[in-house]
Amino acid sequence: MWPPELPPLPALTRAEGEVVDRYLEVLDLLGRINPSRTRHTYGGLRAAQTLVVAATGLRDALALMYERGEREVHSGTLAQALRVLDGERRARKVMLPPAGASG
Repeated sequence: MWPPELPPLPALTRAEGEVVDRYLEVLDLLGRINPSRTRHTYGGLRAAQTLVVAATGLRDALALMYERGEREVHSGTLAQALRVLDGERRARKVMLPPAGASG
């Protein structure tokens, strides 16, 4: 049986696509660093070290948008793209787990 087909990704400029990709990368790293969800310091340390590079990539992607004259963020379209790319699940890893939940 095939998995359900994902909704199509909305049309994005190349710079918007880069912002979405870099933002999700930062989210993933923050999820790995989240002390309420991790068990070992080494993985968090490696993710924190990589976060510096990822944050720079996100900054550069936003700067490129600005330089190209893309002054507005179309939040609805970008939110749709983030949902298609599993952003909600990825963002939950940054949040605190429910009270009483372990790891």
